[in-house]
Amino acid sequence: MKTNTTLPLAAIMAATCLLSACSRGPKTEIRNDFKPFYDHFGVEGSFALYDQEQNQYILYNEAQYTQPFTPASTFKICNSLIAFETGVAPDVDFTIPWDSVQRNPVWDKDYDLKNAFKNSAVWYYQEIARRIGPERMQLWLDSLNYGNRDMSGGIDKFWLTGGLRITPEQQIDFLRRLRKGKLPASDRACALVQMIMINTDTAGYVLSGKTGWGSQEDQDVGWFVGYVVKDKHVYYFANCVQAPSARLEDVQQAVLFDQARRGIVDSVLTRLNLKP
Repeated sequence: MKTNTTLPLAAIMAATCLLSACSRGPKTEIRNDFKPFYDHFGVEGSFALYDQEQNQYILYNEAQYTQPFTPASTFKICNSLIAFETGVAPDVDFTIPWDSVQRNPVWDKDYDLKNAFKNSAVWYYQEIARRIGPERMQLWLDSLNYGNRDMSGGIDKFWLTGGLRITPEQQIDFLRRLRKGKLPASDRACALVQMIMINTDTAGYVLSGKTGWGSQEDQDVGWFVGYVVKDKHVYYFANCVQAPSARLEDVQQAVLFDQARRGIVDSVLTRLNLKP
């Protein structure tokens, strides 16, 4: 007796549609209505969000999505991971005594890693980088495929005033790999980094991220990158703002620039109904 191996037409069509959907990749939605959020703070910039559930990108100022910028203190996410992996920092409570150099009242004290991350204490992470050392740092940047992996400018300055650059696209990709366990790093190290990144944790809603503020050529560059978990759905985001450095010599303009990094994210998340 012969067995009929012919698939029903409906099954063939369903499989074809499924394969076609997979091959199309993520969807993209352009949102020009985010521009007033940037105008409010007097900055230029771009916003990118990846909706993991819908496999969709939402972009404002798409041209900047692949444009490289200095990571500034957003590199503390990567620097922390490398510190845990190399054993330079055994845990989030690892404390380094203040070096007595007066910088500002917030930074001028002993710091452990979790609070240095929270308050963006640059001196602490510069010391962490020096203890990691150039060779190990370069090996990890290459292994993690972080930005352009350029360490020019010195072991304690390459992410601040040196050659390291990262795009909004790469910021989101790195965060996705971190959270999904796709980095060549231990589960423990990835979990510790995700723990110190938490900004807000309420019932059914978690906001995790890191700000940054640096300079590049004749402009200042500000970041807020991270992800939102709302009702178990994950949304990764990268907000990058820029303003002429000369203009930020005005205190009021500098305050607006500082506020723009997180303020724009709050406005966008509200517009997208991604706030509790």
